[in-house]
Amino acid sequence: MVSACVCGTWRSPSLAAIGESPRLTLRRTAGLLVDNFGLGLLLQSKQIKRMISSYVGENIEFERQYLSGELEVELTPQVASPRGTQSPPGGVVPYKQAVIAMGTLAERIRAGGAGVPAFFTATGYGTLIQEGGAPIKYNKDGTIAIASEKREVREFNGRHYIMEKAITGDYALVKAWKADKAGNVVFR
Repeated sequence: MVSACVCGTWRSPSLAAIGESPRLTLRRTAGLLVDNFGLGLLLQSKQIKRMISSYVGENIEFERQYLSGELEVELTPQVASPRGTQSPPGGVVPYKQAVIAMGTLAERIRAGGAGVPAFFTATGYGTLIQEGGAPIKYNKDGTIAIASEKREVREFNGRHYIMEKAITGDYALVKAWKADKAGNVVFR
């Protein structure tokens, strides 16, 4: 399976013409998939099989494909609860209390690139992410075809953590203002 990590909102229609179609795509927000460019084109042509994301927004085609069983979606928690507390049901923490935003997905990608197979995080503890059973893929009749697995839990210094597995990709697409051949990038 070819996988790609996409960062930023791609505006080039040429993204759909990349040699091999990404079947697994990682993106912080699925809600920014726009119909006429970038990942929206790959979504329309059903070139994305599985999306790993920390937020699913209002993209109607994305929702249609997910609910009809055409697209697999794995949600990764995006906010950690304040030190010493566990996430409330659903993992929603008021903004002013958040200590890490979008860190779990970024860390899963970083760990994969560094050769670290897994790590522990407090993000997602006490939620459906930890308990397992979150729908990744639906059957056509609306029943769950693939559910998320239960996460391993460990306690460190009196605080509970869940294990997250690293993610590796075959290539990454990163939108930046400028870059050099060594891979150094500058963002605006």
